[in-house]
Formats: sequence, structure tokens, C-alpha cells
Amino acid sequence: MRKQTVRKAVYPAAGLGTRFLPATKAMPKEMLPLVDKPLIQYAVEEAVDSGIEHIIIITGRGKSAIEDHFDVSFELESLLEEKHAGERLTVVRDISEMADVAYVRQKKALGLGHAVLRAKDLVGREPFAVVLADDVIASSVPCLKQLITVYEQQQASVIALMEVPKDRISAYGVVDAEAVNGSPGVFRIKRLVEKPKADAAPSNLAIIGRYVLAPEIFETIERTGPGANGEIQLTDALNNLLEQKPVYGLKFEGTRYDAGDKLGFLKATVEFALMREDLGNEFRSYLQSLHLA
Repeated sequence: MRKQTVRKAVYPAAGLGTRFLPATKAMPKEMLPLVDKPLIQYAVEEAVDSGIEHIIIITGRGKSAIEDHFDVSFELESLLEEKHAGERLTVVRDISEMADVAYVRQKKALGLGHAVLRAKDLVGREPFAVVLADDVIASSVPCLKQLITVYEQQQASVIALMEVPKDRISAYGVVDAEAVNGSPGVFRIKRLVEKPKADAAPSNLAIIGRYVLAPEIFETIERTGPGANGEIQLTDALNNLLEQKPVYGLKFEGTRYDAGDKLGFLKATVEFALMREDLGNEFRSYLQSLHLA
């Protein structure tokens, strides 16, 4: 069988972001900034650094700011040129030049599975990544690149996994899986369980918002009926895919921040600011000066 490389990444971004109201009343949650960069840009940069060539963003009503962000801004570039603001001009141009970006509308938020299915025509018959911008991951090797490496070895779908404390497991999708001998951190998945009670969870390995999927997932989603809340769940489709094809999980190396949660977003903002060469030292001194109890 000819090995296929992963060239495309899909970004579901049609949700309403109600947990961040009122900030998201008129602004997409994906455009909320961590320090000075929107969430979705971190996610796109991760894909580009992982060798992805084509970005497909699933948008909805009120999401035009995402398209504007990755588009060329002639007026802004002209203004920065006039002001001889070379460094800022480079930053702006790099955004529009970083990847080939396409957009597909999801008219109704009918679940993650439905959002992924909207990309079917643009993805075609090749493997692809799915990235949830809410999950921001800091790692020396991009999380998506780690998953792609496993996909290329196994030629089968791969899901990002993270160990989660038992008292928090009910907030996640969880896998029942067995370790693959000779492949540290890699698991062969038996089934996926969406938000189980702590005492019923098959493991403490939670599903995080990074996937590399075989193209067969599209047909599987089409055969998968609505689940919880009448939505088409990607977890249900992956369970159905398991009946025909193997699915793997990777306990990735890195730190994940849940930027879709207010507290997680605040933690990410602080830690990403501390990582910055231009801000880290001064910001650390400020935090130390607070003398928090």
C-alpha cells in the first residue's frame, strides 16, 4: 500500500463561544488573543511547523474576522511602510503568507463530526489533520508533527491523548486502549467513551483536540447518526471506524492549555507571556511584586 502524507488540516471554528460572553458577542472566540496573537494563529502555526500545506477553516455566521486575519491587509501594510515600521510589517505579511487557507461554511452547529464532514470535498481521498484551536499546546516538537509521525508509521488514524486526574475525567472523551510494544506513548484504541463518570472511565487517558484521520472517516461520519444533543459526534464516528480500521492514540509530549475555559485561558496567557523574550523577565518581576497570599 502506498504511504500517504498528511498535507491538509481542518479547523472547526463555527461555534458561538458562549463561555466567553460578552467578549465573543461580536468577535469569534478563535480570535481571542494570547498576549498579542489570536488562538487560531497559534494552531495554524503549529500545523505549518508540522509540514501542513493547506489549511481548511470551517466557519459560521459572524466569523469574518478569521478570514480577514489571514488575508492580505493592503491598507495596514501601506501604513506600516510609510511609518518605516519594518518589524511590524514583517509580522503582518507573515500571517497572510504562512499557508494556503480555504473556508467552508457550517450553517448550523451540528457537532464536531458534522463540522469535519463539511471539509470532505476540499480534503478528498487523503489523510488530514483536525485541530481544535481551543487546545493550545506548547512543545519542543509540535504536537501535530508527533501525531503525523505515528500516522506515517501505522498508516491509520491517530488521536492526541493526555493523562487527566480522576476527578476531572468526566469533562473529557476517554479511551480504552492498550500500549503498543516498542512504541513509547503509542496506544491501540479499543473504544472511545464520551465524558464518562469517574468510576466508569476505562482509563485516565483523555482525548485532546488534535487528530490525524484517514479519509475513510468521512463515509463513517455519514453513516453515524446524531448522538448527544442531536449532534453528530466525532467520537461516535471514530468508534464506528474502529469496526473496520485500527485507530491509535499518542500520549504526546508537551503542555496543553484549555483556552476554551476562562481559567485555562488566563493560565495560558500568563505562561505564554513568561516564555516571551521581550516580555518574560519584566512580567515575571511584576508577578513577584504582587506578593500573592
